[in-house]
Amino acid sequence: MNVTENVRSAIGKEVICHRESDFDDLLLSVENKVLKLFEIKNVNNYRAVFITGSGTAANEAVLSSVVGNKNILVLSNGEFGERLHAISQIHNANTYLLEFPWGKSLNLEVIDAFVKRNQIDVIAMVHHETSSGMLNPLGGIGALSKANGSVLFVDCVSSAGAETIDMEKDNIAFCSSSSSKAIGSYAGLSFVIGETVEFEKLKNLPVKTSYLNLYKFYQFSKNKLQTPNTPAIPLFFALEQALANILLEGVANRHAKIRRKAKLLRQGMLKLGLNFLLDQKEMSSVLTNVFIPININFKNFRQKLREEMIIIYDGKGCFKGRFFQVGNIGELSNADIRFFLSVQKEALLNYERHQPVQAISIIDQIPLLPLYKNDVAFV
Repeated sequence: MNVTENVRSAIGKEVICHRESDFDDLLLSVENKVLKLFEIKNVNNYRAVFITGSGTAANEAVLSSVVGNKNILVLSNGEFGERLHAISQIHNANTYLLEFPWGKSLNLEVIDAFVKRNQIDVIAMVHHETSSGMLNPLGGIGALSKANGSVLFVDCVSSAGAETIDMEKDNIAFCSSSSSKAIGSYAGLSFVIGETVEFEKLKNLPVKTSYLNLYKFYQFSKNKLQTPNTPAIPLFFALEQALANILLEGVANRHAKIRRKAKLLRQGMLKLGLNFLLDQKEMSSVLTNVFIPININFKNFRQKLREEMIIIYDGKGCFKGRFFQVGNIGELSNADIRFFLSVQKEALLNYERHQPVQAISIIDQIPLLPLYKNDVAFV
């Protein structure tokens, strides 16, 4: 992913001592900017803590720290929901799963019925499920968790910086994200934003991991303006600059710009005769899953684009070999997108074109997964 020139320069700043006041100031600055990115109004009610590790590290910090001996329900409709479930199973005996088919929406009625039948204390979900490009609803799940009295944790790793995330309105107790993707910095830092009252509750829960103990991160941040372990200081400099760039532009303006790029990209691909996995109203602003035309050798097609310094991904899981993924985050200009479309057009012209398979026909062929699984029986 391309980053701005000032982010590239920021990562090369002279390194400071992480146990001196210089880092205290840097950490506080980054925290304040993250809370502004999420447009949190009552900032005194929330804290953000930072972990040197990818977004998965932040997810594991939450899943290993907030459940204790209670019951957690993981909602999944793709690879990253499955990953939340796998992580939770390691740390929490009472882990339950509601599993929906990849590329299909979370069914609020099914979820509501499940939590009414069972004692659920924590609900975990992915906001942007990047295996399909689907943006899962936060408002409906938030209202459901509030009515149920459960703690809601949302993986926002690939949506923060591109999509609206209203933690206060949607009853989100904790959310996770990372320094890269739509925020526009380098990978390697992650963070967890949480309600202060929920962070405080962690004090009395069993410690299940050392490095990823979320309460320890909160305690160090609150009492010392520090991290419990040695931080990757160059990544903090870069993240601070990336956040400053977004705030200078305006959060709403940033979101709108990303949506415009997605629209330009998708309209161009539709004109090339390509079809998408999802209806556009279900898609995130940053990723598009595209059907591979039936006569295309994807390996050769992808290599043709690589020769022009363009990277696309094969589909994940049950979508592998059926779709390719195109992202539109980072420093992409409209000219960059038009260049991609022109290269893509040239690559497609190397093949005899046939009518693409319609989206609904392939989606209906994907085996339906079980509606839900109980991994541990309720008593």
